[in-house]
Amino acid sequence: MLLTTALPEIMSWLDDKNPNVRRAVTEGLRIWTGRPYFSDNPEMAIRLLGNLRADESQYVRKSVGNALRDISKKHQDLIQVELESWDKDDKKVQLTYKLANRFLNSKTEKIK
Repeated sequence: MLLTTALPEIMSWLDDKNPNVRRAVTEGLRIWTGRPYFSDNPEMAIRLLGNLRADESQYVRKSVGNALRDISKKHQDLIQVELESWDKDDKKVQLTYKLANRFLNSKTEKIK
């Protein structure tokens, strides 16, 4: 199975010192939720992305927030659960949260 070789690589990229590598994996996870394994297990991609919510690089945090926002279009409940577990008092997390929650807020406002 391709995932057994890809997942360890994804995990190592999430911990890479280079913010461009960490951002590359966040962009990949955004797309991969429409492909086998991650389409059946979106919570895994969401959890992996959530690990970078307070990344030192604002560039990476923006990518994480945007990826989670895009994933929320298909998996709103899973994203809400993830966001509820975050420490929103952390300044680094606040930007990521705002971006990830943007679609959820607009959807809630339409329902009201």
